[in-house]
Amino acid sequence: MRITHLGHSCVLLEMADTRLLVDPGTFAEDVAEVRDLDAVLVTHQHPDHLDPERLPALLAANPGARVLCDPGSAEVLSGLGVEATVHDGPTRVGEVTVTPVGEVHALIHDDVPRIPNVGVRLDADGEPSFFHPGDALDADPGAVDVLAFPLQAPWQRSREMTAFLRRLAAPRAVPIHDGLLQPRGRALYLGQAEQLGSSDTEILDLAGRGAVELRAGE
Repeated sequence: MRITHLGHSCVLLEMADTRLLVDPGTFAEDVAEVRDLDAVLVTHQHPDHLDPERLPALLAANPGARVLCDPGSAEVLSGLGVEATVHDGPTRVGEVTVTPVGEVHALIHDDVPRIPNVGVRLDADGEPSFFHPGDALDADPGAVDVLAFPLQAPWQRSREMTAFLRRLAAPRAVPIHDGLLQPRGRALYLGQAEQLGSSDTEILDLAGRGAVELRAGE
């Protein structure tokens, strides 16, 4: 598996000769040059996870890419003229099984309506398993090798982030959802993840590192 953190919650996964892009939102880097995608996975409709301006052009440049998403994002994508599939069960993309996990976005405020949020678990023979939760910490993907975890968010307290790391206790965890942080704040939250998260988990900060290869069992 090769993982590239493209900013905030956007991650490019290359596994089992399959290329999947998760949550290309407004806080992500320029994804216009990403090619040969087999699928784009969207966890929910908030713009920092689904960029309505850049996504149509990205899909036009990747005509073979399927779009799998939650019910709320399907409505947004339809308005953009993008055909998407609401995944309500495991779906095969190439040699990768994409399993939807979870249903609802974390509570932001009692006055803000909650929307659908569907995280994605990715599995392929001989590859590490991977889970991206979107914007929720309550779903249970089962045991996974690599966990993407929100570092900071308006809907998340720091102790909830570290409890999420402890509960899933994945061997490796990649920080995402960091687009609102300046360097000092980011370092603080990373330190809390490392010191107060799971003692069984190695925190892998992939920001700015390009594609990083991870192997099953390492």
